[in-house]
Amino acid sequence: MSTVKELILKIDSNGNVTGKFIEEKPNLLKFEALVAERKAFLSRQKLMYKCKVKIDDDKKLIRFFEILTETGSGISSGGYDSDDISPGFGFKVEKTKYISGGREGSIEEQSVLFGKKYNYEFDYKKVREEIKNIVQDNGYTFEYVLRESSL
Repeated sequence: MSTVKELILKIDSNGNVTGKFIEEKPNLLKFEALVAERKAFLSRQKLMYKCKVKIDDDKKLIRFFEILTETGSGISSGGYDSDDISPGFGFKVEKTKYISGGREGSIEEQSVLFGKKYNYEFDYKKVREEIKNIVQDNGYTFEYVLRESSL
């Protein structure tokens, strides 16, 4: 009989999910997938889906964290985005940080916001559903956390 960790590590082999889980630390699994990428002259932006799964076999508990992150590099030129209407060339730096209360909004809300900027068909819900199925089939409890530090 396979352990919960082994079942999660095998998720990509069934063809429902694009990507692969790897073991970051004992009982902490990580998954990353490139959702979308935009390239322009001297500029590049990537949208990544990341999730982590913490397995607590003693409590029969699975903690699950997921997030969409955007990274970018390069030189901006005036009018590249509707939000960026500065004339000429320059560097654009964006920072994101968590407040003490944690991240606001769900991944669905993030997806709607990023959907205005990127065209993608990645279904991040499949990853969560696969984990939930494994959790239910093995008598574990599924706990969704909003902060990675809560793992």
